Amino acid sequence: MSDILSELAEVLEQRKGADPDSSYVAKLYAKGMNKILEKVGEEAVEVIIAAKDNDKDNLVYETADLWFHSLVMLAQAGLHPDDVLNELGRRFGLSGIEEKASRMEKN
Repeated sequence: MSDILSELAEVLEQRKGADPDSSYVAKLYAKGMNKILEKVGEEAVEVIIAAKDNDKDNLVYETADLWFHSLVMLAQAGLHPDDVLNELGRRFGLSGIEEKASRMEKN
């Protein structure tokens, strides 16, 4: 599963140097983080609507859009999908209550 994330991350990195007229992702990068965040928010709302409507096909489609735009956001921030996967791995086996408590101790 993480193979596709790594491949996509590589393509997203390549798009950072692409002409914005030649690539949707390059155009997002050129517009900056605020535009990327706007897209992440838009896609999140569409995921919520699809889930609320119990439209499973659309839920999968919109979740793919949300994940894609989240990966663009991570790349813009200098992060890789492995950073998120590593965090999920760290949390695996922890109860949600314990994990949240550990974050509260840091703040």
